[in-house]
Formats: sequence, structure tokens, C-alpha cells
Amino acid sequence: GNQKATHLENSQGKKSQHTEEAIFYMNCRAAYLTVLKSSLENIKSKEQLSLVLQQAGRNPSQKTINKYWTSQTTSLNFDDFCAILKKEKPATKNELLEAFGKIDTDKAGYISHDVLCTILTTRGDKMTWEEVTSITKQADFNCNGKLDYNKFCELYLTTSEQCCRAARDRLEIDPRLKQQHFGNQTENFPEGITLPVSKPSPRVSKKTDHKLAKGDSRAPSRPSSAQSSKASTSTTVTVGASSSRNTKLIIEPDTMKEWQCAQSRGCFYLEENGEIISHKYKLHLPQRSALCITIKPFSIPQVEGKSCHWLSVDTALFILKENETQEHLQFVSFTELQNKEVFGWRGELGSGVYWLLPFTTGCRLRKEKTQVTGEAKLVWRDEDGELALTREFRAALLDIFETIDLDGNGLLSLEEYNFFELRTSGEKCDQEAWAVCKENFEMKKNELTSQGFLDLNLMEANDRDGDPWDLWVTLLSLGYNRALEMTEACPFVIDICAERCKPRLKAVSLEAGGSQLSRAVCRSVVQKGEAKVLDGSENIFIYTYRSGSRITSVIEIKSENKVIIHVNNEQSKNCLNNRGLTVFAVEVAPKSMMVSQHVMALNEQEEWIYSCVHSLV
Repeated sequence: GNQKATHLENSQGKKSQHTEEAIFYMNCRAAYLTVLKSSLENIKSKEQLSLVLQQAGRNPSQKTINKYWTSQTTSLNFDDFCAILKKEKPATKNELLEAFGKIDTDKAGYISHDVLCTILTTRGDKMTWEEVTSITKQADFNCNGKLDYNKFCELYLTTSEQCCRAARDRLEIDPRLKQQHFGNQTENFPEGITLPVSKPSPRVSKKTDHKLAKGDSRAPSRPSSAQSSKASTSTTVTVGASSSRNTKLIIEPDTMKEWQCAQSRGCFYLEENGEIISHKYKLHLPQRSALCITIKPFSIPQVEGKSCHWLSVDTALFILKENETQEHLQFVSFTELQNKEVFGWRGELGSGVYWLLPFTTGCRLRKEKTQVTGEAKLVWRDEDGELALTREFRAALLDIFETIDLDGNGLLSLEEYNFFELRTSGEKCDQEAWAVCKENFEMKKNELTSQGFLDLNLMEANDRDGDPWDLWVTLLSLGYNRALEMTEACPFVIDICAERCKPRLKAVSLEAGGSQLSRAVCRSVVQKGEAKVLDGSENIFIYTYRSGSRITSVIEIKSENKVIIHVNNEQSKNCLNNRGLTVFAVEVAPKSMMVSQHVMALNEQEEWIYSCVHSLV
């Protein structure tokens, strides 16, 4: 009886989770399409972002907008918008009342218009006097020169919900938008679950003769949206415990003793919006040669007791050939061999210039869910009142120095230091400023020493009289949390060995992979992976490829029409993907390819099963 009750509770919990996901995506889409014509269209300005967030029932401050729209941002897509909504929860009534309660110290339930006007026009996102007056004139929550903030909160929340409902209603009524609808329709949910939509759509057929991949006899545990779609295909891959890290990269050290090598460090950094940026490299080969190229997480010394989160992050390198006659770089290959944390490629390349684009799936390098309690101390004052760096902060700075010292010579060149500056401040240090550094901080051969780097940070603390705000800006931008743990970055090291020439490897930029990397990832999966045609739709292909410890699926559309593909991972076990969702949908442009998802084992010490259904909505 207890087992049955537990099973029922688990089943109901799963139903509730999937319902919440579907409702979330429906609300995202409804809000997005209120402002933009299609979810393929990008948000192109701060104003658009603010407007779309408002349509989703949020009331973003300028600080919130600036967090997601930085000086480097040119556009945000639908996936970015969904990720923002997950982080920016709508305000609850208790939170609003608590905020007003801090002003209403007498707990009378009212705030005078004079006090309200002073606060709203002088603090935070300052409002104009006219804007405040438009609030105080509302009869619903104003009386005798006072604002009844209980009534105001109720009206605010009601208006917010009405805004969301209006967006959903518009999505349901408009046939053009309805064709783009994400996820499940009302009647396809398990019994007893209803979505808050105006009308159920009768257009989805009740197709249930769903085919599972060969060798997988398990039936779906509940009626899923994939079973009601017009066309679908499923793929199942079972991976044994730890086998994902045992694809041997066979390189006998004796055979490479005479080979010439080049090395460079680099780092993946996680942006506020979830995007991953990294160093990009150019490889110069003076003549044709056999090569061995590897990439792995860079193990830097850590303070005792602190874990190295990034060592479990997957890494890869995509090799592209520079060709003057072609607009795009030519995809050559990628590091598909794996030995533990090392990913590598062996082969022969002709003379010329190649681009090496580092890549990680984002399955393990992702935003922290747990909040750090407390904050590490960065500086302290000695007996004479002089500022000094704490032991923990010094250790973190030395780790940072190791990471940004790209050539590993123990010194920072101006070029290496400028990658650090671009990441932390968005600006570069010119030759004149570097000369000033040389006068004030320890250098060798015109390169900054680790002691000079520590002193430079101490000077920054002194400039603000011990206020660590600027120091925290630096640390957070480099992937550290408030406990001085590197949780949102992954340093790596690249090694190139050539048999017949001296390879030259140079970091040339620090930015997101962009379309070149996306195209290379898709091409690698299409070339190496298993292709399946969506049942009943000859123009839609799903490619699945396992490379070492990850599985990647790519969707290719060969028709002139954009499509929405529903992706269902409910039957997978011990898996995590880069999207952070079990069930989701993607919109794919006509005659294009895009990554559906990257999947890895949640626990590599146990067997994991990738079982995914792609279906046409």
C-alpha cells in the first residue's frame, strides 16, 4: 500500500512538473508573439526586451534590463527570453507588501503621497513627477492624500495576470500564431490536468502507434505530446557506467618525442544570459604535417577544501580552414577521441591558417542554482591601518593569473593582460597605460609578474578606500562566486604537436562561438551521426551522434517552411541536457540546421539512457 501511494505521488509529481513546463512555455510564447511577429525574430533593443518582459507579467527595473542587455549585446532570441523569465520570477503579494512595509514604519497600511513622491522620484529607477501623479490620482487605491498599498498590490497583481491572459487569448484566437504554438494542446494532457487556455484546439490527431527505437521495448509511462503529433521519430542510446570516458586517445609518447609542440591556455566564461564565450585561436602551419591536437580542463592549484567544479566540464575543439575565396571558414574536423578528461584529434593538415574554436555543451557549465550564504572577505587592515589582501583572495588572484597567462611563461604580456581587461572592464590597456604599469608594478621583459598583478589589485582596493565593490565585479566576471569558488568558468589548455614543422598557436579573440561554431557543430553531427527521417515528413531529418561523453542531436529542415519540433526526453534516465528541460520545443527556420540538444550523464558512475522523441507540432 505504501509503495502504491509513493508511486502515485511520484506519478502526480511528474505530471505536475510537465504541466508547469508546458504552461511556462505557452506563457513565454504568448508574451513574445505579442511584441514580435515570430519566435524566429530576435529582440533587438532594451526597449523591446522591457516590453516583452512586461507582457509576461514582469515589471523589470533598469538594473534588471542592463543585467541581460550589456554593452556587448546586439540581440536576444526566444531561448534567451525563456532563460530570463526563469530567473526573473514575478513579484508576489508578500514581497510587494514587505517592500511597502519598510516605508510604512507605523504599519498603518497607508503611505502619504508626499513620502511616496519623494521616494519614487529620488531612488532606484527614478520616476517623473507626472508619472507619480498618475499613480496617486487612481481612485481605486488612493484616499485623503494617502496610498492604500494593500489595494495597490492587489490591483497590480490582477493587472499583471490580465496582461498574461490577454497574450494567451490572442495566441489562441489568431490562426497564424496558433500554427506556431509550442508544446501540448489541452486535450493531450493526462487525465485531471488542464491548461489555462481559452479554448482547446481540436486540430491535433490522437495518433498513438508510436515507434520506439530498436532494442527499446519500454512503453511511455504516460500519454505525451509526442504521441499526438503528426510526425515523429525516436532514438535510444544506452551508455554503460563510466564508458563515456574510456574511448582511448591512442598516442604513444615515444612516437612524438621528436615532434614540435605549441601550447596555449584559455577559458570558457558563462555570461549572465547563459551564453558561453571563450578564447578563439589561429593555428599557422608552414607546411603539411601529421598533427595531434588536444584540449582538456586546466587544473590550477586550489585553496584546500575548495572543489574544482570545472574539471568535470566537457571540452572540444573544432578545426576550421581559413580560405580567402570562401565567405565562411571550411569545417575540417573536431576532437572526437577521448581519454578521461582529454579530447583529441589526430590527422594530417596542409600548410595554411586554421581556426581552432573551443566548445563546451553547457550541460555542466551552467548558472548556479544554489545561493552562496555569506561573502568571502577580500581585504583587511593591518596594525598600521594599511590595506592588505586576504589569504583567500590572494590565492584566487594567483589562480586567475595562471588562467590568463595564456602561454604559461609565468608572466603577463600586454596582449594577455588585455584579454583580462576586456573580460572584466570591457576596455583595453594601451601602450601608454602599460608604461605607467611598468613604473608602478613589478615587470620582467615588459611583462607583468604575479606579484605585480597582486599589487595592481591591491592598488584598486586602495583607490576605493577598502571598498571591495570593483574587486567583486572583476571576480564575478571571471566566474567566481561570493565564496571565491570558480563555478561559472572553465579554464582549459590546448596542445598542438606537429611531426614536420613548428606550429604557431595564437589567441586572437575572446567572444561567443557565433554562427561559425554553430555551423561546425551541426556539420560534425550530420557527417558522423545517425540520420532518421521524421515519420510522415520526408523533409525533416534528425541526426544523433555520440562523441565521447556527450550525445548531440541536430534537426535539419530541407523544405521552404519553418517548423516547430517538440522534443521529449521523459524516457531518458540519468541524463542532463544543455537546455535544462525534459520537454521543450524549438522553431527551425526553412532550409536550415540547428542543434536540438546536447545530453550527458548526470552521474557517470552509473548507466545512462538517452531516449528522445522528436515530433512535429
